[in-house]
Amino acid sequence: MVRQAEKSKSRRPSWEVSDAFWERVRPLIPVRQREAGKDYVRQAGGGRKPKDPRVVFEAIVYVLRTGCQWKALPKERFGSASAIHTHFLAWQQAGVFDALWKAGLAEYDDLEGIAWRWQSIDGAMMKAPLAQEAVGPNPTDRGKKWKQSPPAGGRSWGPAIDRRDRRASP
Repeated sequence: MVRQAEKSKSRRPSWEVSDAFWERVRPLIPVRQREAGKDYVRQAGGGRKPKDPRVVFEAIVYVLRTGCQWKALPKERFGSASAIHTHFLAWQQAGVFDALWKAGLAEYDDLEGIAWRWQSIDGAMMKAPLAQEAVGPNPTDRGKKWKQSPPAGGRSWGPAIDRRDRRASP
């Protein structure tokens, strides 16, 4: 029991970035610089301080690890979710995540070795054929009453007897 308590104390949450990992990520993060020829309306010290890139990166890792929506980020820990998302979009445009992915692949290839000839990608983008029973109708179609409306030109009631055998005598 004591060992589990010691393990849980030394173990960090999966979204927290270690110092060693941050040292690898930091050179990939673009640095914002003021344009020399541009006139700025605000003074250099005006406005909010820029977010620490490490906090922004931890927030992005938090979203990726937990699967939560951007607006569900803990504000007290990471700050504004829209600011984090703006940084994410800018970093994505700058190629930070592609470079991080390539660096991770290269490191794994050095450590373990990747059999590149045997790699393949498989994917499908279609509806799950057996999910209808488990999931139910599409939410956008639930209000429609196709099955309840009578067919065009038909009657809204059905006969009590399916068919009448005319050959049988009454």
